[in-house]
Formats: sequence, structure tokens, C-alpha cells
Amino acid sequence: MAQAMAGKPLIIRWDCDKIIRFSDKPTSFADDFLGFLEEQDETPENCIDSIDYIEDDNSSSVEENRKFWETQNQLLQATLYRTASLETTIRQATKAAVKEIKLVGLHCRCQKAAAGECRNCLQREISLRLQAEGYNSAICRSKWKSSQEIPSGEHTYLEVMEKLSSKKGEVRVIIELNFRGEFEMARASEEYNQLINRLPEIFVGKEERLKALIKILCSAGKKCMKEKKMHLGPWRKHKYMQSKWLGTCERTTVLAPLPVGFSDRPAKPKASMLTYDLLETLPVLQRTAVKVL
Repeated sequence: MAQAMAGKPLIIRWDCDKIIRFSDKPTSFADDFLGFLEEQDETPENCIDSIDYIEDDNSSSVEENRKFWETQNQLLQATLYRTASLETTIRQATKAAVKEIKLVGLHCRCQKAAAGECRNCLQREISLRLQAEGYNSAICRSKWKSSQEIPSGEHTYLEVMEKLSSKKGEVRVIIELNFRGEFEMARASEEYNQLINRLPEIFVGKEERLKALIKILCSAGKKCMKEKKMHLGPWRKHKYMQSKWLGTCERTTVLAPLPVGFSDRPAKPKASMLTYDLLETLPVLQRTAVKVL
């Protein structure tokens, strides 16, 4: 081999990453590499252990990722299925209102040319139908300022305020008509998409339930972007999503439209000349009797 060909002693020291040769004759990188291939059958056990350790590291990372997505799916499913009777009845009323609107068609009152359904008018019609069912429904508009973490923005959604009892007070139920679309991402991983596909298109639930869902979905989005080595947009962050539904909002109660030809102005008194009594309005005159001769 190399020792016999050179005719001089050659010392080889094994390392896990490289081979260092000591000789009184300079050698090239190619000679060193070929020597490594010839002697690879004699590789010390500590190098093999090092390689096995790296493989185990990768496999453990894959196992951790699998457990993470499995846990997120279980948490999401448990949060969605654990629902109260009030949420169920409002959800059924909301779905019935949407179905009715789709059958009769949506008449846009804002007179804005937009492709597809008008979100504002759809929210208005659903709110009116919920009011007809006896629910205290309103349209909420949230608006927040920019900070170092998130940009400014605004969002509209529906809410129902219901008073259960004097002790518990009012319960706030949030209605989001495009809940699944709020968390969809263009270049998401397969695991994230499977999680999002479990979400309902229309969300109806209490603040506590929505808060738990936001935490689960934002954590999944952050993990998805980290796996794909991509930057997470600030509009995908947990604080931004919370600002949409759980921040300060302006509540507007929708009023039913007035019938055609009807005015809410007080009616003016009407009088007819045929029945108008002038004697009742004229001042009383003094009358003097005159004797006729």
C-alpha cells in the first residue's frame, strides 16, 4: 500500500471527521482521500458510533414532529366537539339563516360592485334573521393599532349576547362566517392542511373556545413555517389573531328595513276644508243688538 510504495514509515491517526497523515514527504489531498478509501474497513468503532448517533438524532426529530401534529389534532378535535347547548342552538339558527339567504338570494344594500357575496350585507341579513329568532345579535368591528410585533388592522364579525341568569350575567357568542379561511396558508405543509381541514367554515362559539382554538392553530402555523424554513408573517401571529375577535370592538345593532313608502318621521295633522270649522278658530267678537224700526 502507500507505506510500501513510499518506502518510508507513515503514521495514520483516525478522526471522526478527517484523517491526518504524518510523513516526511508531502502528500496531496487526493492521496489522502484514496488512502482513506483503502483503509475504510479498518475504521475505528468510535467513528461508527458517531454516525449512528447522528442518525438517531434525525429519527428522534421526526418522532417529535409526528407527536406534535398528533397532539395538535387531538386538542383541536376535543375543543371543537366540546360545545354548550347555547352554542348549539345559535349555530343551528345561523346555519338555517345562511341556507335561507342562499335560497332566496342576497340583495346587496351597500351598492358596491364586488365579485361573489358581499360580506357586509351577508352579515347584516344573518343578524336580522337571528334577531327575528329572539337573539340579541349585532355586527362587531374590531380595530387595532400597529406595534413592534404586529401591524394595524380591522375585522368585522357577528356576536350574540345572551343573559343566562342574574348570577352568571351575559354570555358572548362569536360568529365568524369564514373561520377556516382565516387560517389557510398558501404553501403550508400537509400536516398543517390536515389540521385546517378539520375546522368548520362557520364558527359559532364562546370566547373561551375561540381563544383555545387560536392558540392551537397559531402554534401549528409557527411550527409549519419553521419546518419549511420560512418566515412567519406578522398577520399569522397569535396576538394578531386575538385582536380580530377578542380585542376591543364597536358593536352595531342592525335595524330591520322600513316598509316601502313608510317614514319614521311623525305624521303632520291633516285637515279638510269640508269639515274645518272656522268658528272654532276665529276670535270671539262682541255682538251688539240693533233694534230695527
